Amino acid sequence: MTAWTSDELTKIGEADELQIAARRRDGTLRTPRTIWVVRVADDLYVRSAYGTRAAWYRATQATHEGRIEAGGVEKEVAFADAGGQLDAEIDAAYWEKYRRHGARYVDPVTNDESHATTIRLVPRASES
Repeated sequence: MTAWTSDELTKIGEADELQIAARRRDGTLRTPRTIWVVRVADDLYVRSAYGTRAAWYRATQATHEGRIEAGGVEKEVAFADAGGQLDAEIDAAYWEKYRRHGARYVDPVTNDESHATTIRLVPRASES
């Protein structure tokens, strides 16, 4: 595993949307999906607004690896369970960043169902 650079954290954290593609067991990438991303301290998090029913979320749980793209940064990542300890901080980050979209859109990523789908994006060294 590698660490996010300051530049990557800033660019991805400030991007309005993120493209996420889970890696299949055969190593190929699934079709990217557009989701929201937030930064808390030196970590990046994503959640499913549709809980565990979302196909993109279920795909991340199969191999726990994939690729993201946001803010001009494309990166191989591992999908790590966030553990639930930072739910309040992650909720606050979603509200701060996406408030302009209103509760209709932010509530689904800040409720108990979405908390269970919180993924911490962990950078990985690119495969050669």
